[in-house]
Amino acid sequence: MNYPHLFAPLQLGHVTLPNRILMGSMHTGLEDKASDFDKLAAYFAERARGGVGLMVTGGIAPSIEGWLKPFGGRLTLPWHKPRHRKITRAVHAEGGRICMQILHAGRYGYHPLSVAPSRIKSPITPFTPRELSTRGVERTIHDFVRCARLAQDAGYDGVEVMGSEGYLINQFIAARTNQRQDDWGGDADRRMRFPVEIVRRMREAVGPDFIIIYRLSMLDLVEDGQDWQEIVTLAKAIEQAGASIINTGIGWHEARVPTIVTSVPRAGFAWVTKKLRGEVSIPLITTNRINMPEIAEQILASGEADMVSMARPLLADPDWAQKAKTGNSERINTCIACNQACLDHVFQNRRASCMVNPRACHETELQIVQAKTRKRVAVVGAGPAGMACATTLAERGHDVTLIDSAGEVGGQFNYAKRIPGKEEFHETLRYFRHRLSDLGVRLRLGETADAASITAQGYDDVVVATGITPRKVSFPGSNHPRVLSYLDILAHNQLVGHRVAVIGAGGIGFDVAEFLIEHTPSPTTDVARWTREWGVDMQLEQRGGLKQAHPEPAARQVWLLQRTEGRPGARLNKTTGWVHRATLKNKKVTMLGGVSYDRFDDQGLHITVEGQSQVLPVDHVVVCAGQEPNRSLADALLSQGQRVHVIGGADVAAELDAKRAIAQGTRLATEL
Repeated sequence: MNYPHLFAPLQLGHVTLPNRILMGSMHTGLEDKASDFDKLAAYFAERARGGVGLMVTGGIAPSIEGWLKPFGGRLTLPWHKPRHRKITRAVHAEGGRICMQILHAGRYGYHPLSVAPSRIKSPITPFTPRELSTRGVERTIHDFVRCARLAQDAGYDGVEVMGSEGYLINQFIAARTNQRQDDWGGDADRRMRFPVEIVRRMREAVGPDFIIIYRLSMLDLVEDGQDWQEIVTLAKAIEQAGASIINTGIGWHEARVPTIVTSVPRAGFAWVTKKLRGEVSIPLITTNRINMPEIAEQILASGEADMVSMARPLLADPDWAQKAKTGNSERINTCIACNQACLDHVFQNRRASCMVNPRACHETELQIVQAKTRKRVAVVGAGPAGMACATTLAERGHDVTLIDSAGEVGGQFNYAKRIPGKEEFHETLRYFRHRLSDLGVRLRLGETADAASITAQGYDDVVVATGITPRKVSFPGSNHPRVLSYLDILAHNQLVGHRVAVIGAGGIGFDVAEFLIEHTPSPTTDVARWTREWGVDMQLEQRGGLKQAHPEPAARQVWLLQRTEGRPGARLNKTTGWVHRATLKNKKVTMLGGVSYDRFDDQGLHITVEGQSQVLPVDHVVVCAGQEPNRSLADALLSQGQRVHVIGGADVAAELDAKRAIAQGTRLATEL
């Protein structure tokens, strides 16, 4: 058998799961409107069909006070059940099993009705919560139990009680957020009473034949979090109270340590779950940055956990489990942990999706159906947009030729994969190479397409995905041989000196800065180095699992500069931008906004900041000042009357948006 530990059955009381794969909870935005539950049912059904052992929904509030946001998803009344039955019936029809996560946001609620164990404002929300009274605590426990009963009536196989990530239950457990001195606060035993009572009363209400997953915060990563002995004591109490299985929670949303972004090493927190093995007798689930079956198998085989949780990897590829089981893991569309279309969308109150799989959460709208008429289509440019378009066109039955002047597919992804922490881009390129081959796309690499040759071959349609050209900057000395483009560094391996100024603080500027400061291999490939870099206590001797961070010295001295006023990196994505800024800060990169570039000469880069002139004694300047669409081929083809479609960077070159490029290429291909 491929991956024998991963595909071994797991007994959970009355239920035998077919494998050790849990699709972990992830909010999609479809939970918040009754009218979207048909779409949500299709989303889960596709993943049940793909062979995942057990799924967990996004967080559903047990009360209005527990909302993540106003009018968010909740299950509090009998007439809420029919919408949830759409999900459970769809999943069961595909032979799957699904649990509903019960999540009370507590002080993380983005609304004025939020409550918490103590009146302490969260640093990530604008509202100060109301402190729950003693009766309020009892009412909240009742809300959790009622929600579980309603979920059982709606056909769910179980529930997951969200006790981690800094939400309400976690807020009761930690002294950081629980300053009560009654029966629900004070010492550790009283602080943990709240979750124990929830699980105990819930088990009494739902009976023995219903899965209860408890999401236990095993590593808070915040000051005044739990210590390890408190975590062990709570785990044992949760088991005694009736939980079927314990899932691992890592970090609060306000933690200063990244936990799920692509720069976190694969399986970077499995060691935490392993430490709890033997302390309880019920199975343990580990989580975070597990995206390929080799990693999952290794975790299970080495005894670090009994089950692995993956949320975003099942967004990226609903057939992940089936591909692994049948020996086709090289054809998995791997989650690269970019967060761009999943978590970033959720925090913007938009429907989640996936950068590498834009069909995620759009299954009912973005359907791949056979074309009524087979066309001959040329796609020029084998970057993300071109590859997505070519493979989708071929899947629909079109005759597709993909042309690129480079010797390999990938376009800008071939540069991105060289950035420390973005090694996962190798996986996306591996997936597309197999996809192109399997679908019979005709590849013509190392060939520069021109309008005359394209027109002469009589294609029905031409898709132009020719990407971008870097925008140049002009100041005295900008044509100096030591003033380089980012492509000189990433594509042509131009060597640079020990002191470098990077002009442009967008996504590419940050990537180039990280490329210049990190040693090879970077800490993102080594759990021990990475935890030392960010200050994670792997011995768990400190509360919250935090200790002093010890970043490795930077490989170079770097200045990151931008013309616009304000903090560099302010426009980076919400869930990952802070990590990039912190990384550069930890490496002592100087970041300056409001910079005027006066000249470059043998002394260095002369700049003016806030009216003050200074000279940066740099060996090289690397320009990352944006891009321009490369539309010359498209314009030439249009002038010859060719039917042309422009996608990706050739259409809009803003910040090399791969999410938009892949989605645009996919959607165009479904329409041709």
